[in-house]
Amino acid sequence: MMLCHGHRHRHQPTVLLPPNPSTVLPFCGILFSRKPLLFSSVRAALDSKHHLQPLEPDAETDPARLSRRQNALLLHRSHSHPIDGPPIDDKEREDELTRKKVVEEYSLATRRVPRFPGSIDFPRAGGLDLPPPDLRRVFDGDDRSLKRALEVRRGVAAETLKDALRAGKMSINYSTNLVSRLSEFVDRVVIGAATLKAVPEFAHLSFNSRAKSYIQSSCVVSLVKWLKHNHLTYPQIAKVICMCPGDLQQVRRIAEWLKSIHVKGESIGVVLVKAGPIFERSLDELEEIVNYLENNGVRKDWMGFVVSRCPQVLGLTMEELESRVKFYLDMGMNEKDFGTMVFDYPRALGFFSLEEMANKVQYLKEFGLSTEDVGRLLAFKPHLMGCSIEERWRPLVKYLYYLGVQRDGMKRILIVKPVVFCIDLETTIAPKVRFLQDIGVRTEAIGGVLVKFPSFLTYSLYKKIRPVVVFLMTKAGVTQKDIGKVIALDPQLVGCSITKKLDINVKYFLSLGIYFQSLGEMIADFPMLLRYNNDILRPKYKYLRRVMVRPLQDLIEFPRFFSYSLDERIIPRHKILVANRINFKLRYMLSGSDEEFNQRVQFAIEKRKRFESGYANLDASDDEPSHAVAVASS
Repeated sequence: MMLCHGHRHRHQPTVLLPPNPSTVLPFCGILFSRKPLLFSSVRAALDSKHHLQPLEPDAETDPARLSRRQNALLLHRSHSHPIDGPPIDDKEREDELTRKKVVEEYSLATRRVPRFPGSIDFPRAGGLDLPPPDLRRVFDGDDRSLKRALEVRRGVAAETLKDALRAGKMSINYSTNLVSRLSEFVDRVVIGAATLKAVPEFAHLSFNSRAKSYIQSSCVVSLVKWLKHNHLTYPQIAKVICMCPGDLQQVRRIAEWLKSIHVKGESIGVVLVKAGPIFERSLDELEEIVNYLENNGVRKDWMGFVVSRCPQVLGLTMEELESRVKFYLDMGMNEKDFGTMVFDYPRALGFFSLEEMANKVQYLKEFGLSTEDVGRLLAFKPHLMGCSIEERWRPLVKYLYYLGVQRDGMKRILIVKPVVFCIDLETTIAPKVRFLQDIGVRTEAIGGVLVKFPSFLTYSLYKKIRPVVVFLMTKAGVTQKDIGKVIALDPQLVGCSITKKLDINVKYFLSLGIYFQSLGEMIADFPMLLRYNNDILRPKYKYLRRVMVRPLQDLIEFPRFFSYSLDERIIPRHKILVANRINFKLRYMLSGSDEEFNQRVQFAIEKRKRFESGYANLDASDDEPSHAVAVASS
């Protein structure tokens, strides 16, 4: 007789009477066994014995009100499988017997007694195979228990690892933070501890002991301490350990090798994390990569810097590396240019795909550049390879075209200042264009300003451009009306230093006696005036005032006087004028070619001769009447 004891004040005990006393013993062995009760065991016993015959159903024998799972299963089985049923043929009976035999075998399999709630038992090597599909469906109901048991095992493994780190004289916070990032390694500990159960010398140990043995054999504690000593951060250490699929000592060997090629301590962690499948490579393969780069122009003392800036180089195969090097050498680069390019921007070699690199080279050719021109351009500015065509270049080209810059102008910008194609359009270029519009530069002239001086777009708006404009308006006498004209005529003024160039020249011109307002007019007429060195200005001014004996007003009217060569233009032409006893204004004396100047001189000589002959004729006409008067009187 079996009793189901619930709460006395809620339920009355339910009595289930079997039809045959021989059926009581098997069920007592199943229901009251200390081993975990499997639903498959119950099903096997039910199918192999007669069904229990319940008493007449009433409210107290309702399965929904039963508190014990075993009685509920028995009642459900008795209701769902009546004794009297249709006849079963031989094939079905044979299949049923086979299924019962398999279920009984698995239900009688030896199981280890759980050592703590939620624990999971891993089968030994050479044990039972996976259950058939029918039995697998029976076990699917225990998925939650299995997951919960696995989480418990993970927690035990994490605590064991944490204790090991603390035993290695690491702080509690450090151990906790590190273990929280080592989830993959904790799973590896769980699997390793389960695998050790198949080893006879570890079979009798608990899971905790086996996990501790696995952690000790992996030498993870000593590795963590060594990596920390080499300036790796907590996330880097955790990621490196999780990335290494096999022996953790491979991490130490590769780190030592990185030191041998001059990778600095703080960069070792970056290289180990970002180099890709570096732990699957042997040291000989890594040495082969380094030797190949060294043979193609990358100096050995540069190798550490290159690897630190682009760790993906070490993840390339030799075939991929050779194809990338050939890609650049085919554009006309020599080994020296290639090595310099890799040192300046290592990502140009190992970060981008060959297809992406080829597309960028083809796009640069659309500006009218040849393959060799692109090769020289990339050798000078390899950062162009890091720019996106769709996100960086196409919007910039459309914007420059809107400002009136044609393809030839874009080609000049690309050759003179290729970094313009690497800077951001919205945050760097557009604000400077708006500034030019604000100071009075016409929109149709902005494109010419950018083509004439592409470096304008690379200067800081608030640290360089605006201070120069303010200086010209406050210290050099340039009016607000003329400031746009000055910048449009000579945007190179923006690139001059205020203290070392502009301020010195302004003070020099003011010291000559030029008024502040007149100086502003001179700069508006010839902005380049402020970009000359004093060593060039002084000799020309001295010759103008002392030898040519010209007034200061001539210099104010023609400030371009300082743009002509003293020995090749000013002195020779001045001597011609003196020899022919003629005088020109500075504008007509110095401008034009030598042929035009000679024509002017001949025209002035003829004019002087006509002038002199006119005076001679006038003198002769005055002498003739007096001579006649003298003859008459005589």
